Amino acid sequence: MIPLVKTNIPDREKLMPELEKVLYSGYVAQGEQVENFERVFEAFIGSGHALSVNSGTAALHIALILIGVKSGDEVISTALTAEPTNVAIKMVGAKIRYADVDYHTGNISPKSIEENINEFTKAIMVVDYAGIPVNVSEIQRISKKYNIPVIHDAAHALGAKYNGFKTGNHFPFTVFSFQAIKLLTTIDGGMLQIATKEEYEKAKLIRWFGIDKKLTRLENDIQVQGYKYHMNNINATIGLVQLDEIDTILNIHIDNGKYFDSSLQNIPGVDLINYYPGSEPAYWLYTLKVENREGFIKQMGEKGIMASELHKRNDWHSYLNDFPVKLPNLDKFYSRLVHLPCGYWVNPQERAMIVETIKKGW
Repeated sequence: MIPLVKTNIPDREKLMPELEKVLYSGYVAQGEQVENFERVFEAFIGSGHALSVNSGTAALHIALILIGVKSGDEVISTALTAEPTNVAIKMVGAKIRYADVDYHTGNISPKSIEENINEFTKAIMVVDYAGIPVNVSEIQRISKKYNIPVIHDAAHALGAKYNGFKTGNHFPFTVFSFQAIKLLTTIDGGMLQIATKEEYEKAKLIRWFGIDKKLTRLENDIQVQGYKYHMNNINATIGLVQLDEIDTILNIHIDNGKYFDSSLQNIPGVDLINYYPGSEPAYWLYTLKVENREGFIKQMGEKGIMASELHKRNDWHSYLNDFPVKLPNLDKFYSRLVHLPCGYWVNPQERAMIVETIKKGW
């Protein structure tokens, strides 16, 4: 079976010597390796300040705190995402108000965002679902018009680009996940990419109990609520080794994705995603819309190809449905949504077989 997702661990010869150095160094907690990982990651993104944390969820939580989202506030978000996107909103006591999606991409609709803004709106959460960039220009326009900050959940979109700039350069806060099956994994972990130095310094306090690590414990005076959200040297070391080969991994995902884009045209029962002008997806998964999804998934499975819608709509979780509303575009999109394997483990022969299987029908 060609899996939909797969954990990428570097070769033993590359990874184990680096891990052993840290494991037996006597310092495995947050230290120099964490700092190194953050600075190398910043260079990869091309701007801003990288704050490593122990999960993408922690990064979302910190971003919401920095914006000042609290009980009684609302955050406009999308229901088409993994649950942590919206669970984090509840962690600060705020309510989730869902905007509909753009039927052509599955990503949050700028028009629907604007229609849902009200006096309680404190932030906008956008997601590059499956590695497909959102309509960055329109969301930036809305953010500026209403003076509402945007948190960019790019857990699926490491290496994606919009107008030539990598994801992480477009909004004040961008969240990356390094969980086991993501494009880059530190086994578990995440990164909060922050545009300004001032917010980055505040975030460092929140990450570590409100304690300023530049001072001794006795010199510290905690003044903000902090958490145990830091990354350790072990995870950071894995991340550094992963970054050495991340361009190679990303290029395979992108090459496979573009192959599917060109090879799956004009097939009855298949509609491809229409990316926004200037978008360059990361293709964490390959996303398409099909008729008779159940039959499609069954046919793929019989040929040894895993296919799935993967995520449950978040508005179908009682706890995450604060304002039950109709989302007609999401209804239509989700009923046809399916993902195909697109990653580094899919070789040219396998991707050709996937295309031929689809062309034969289901």
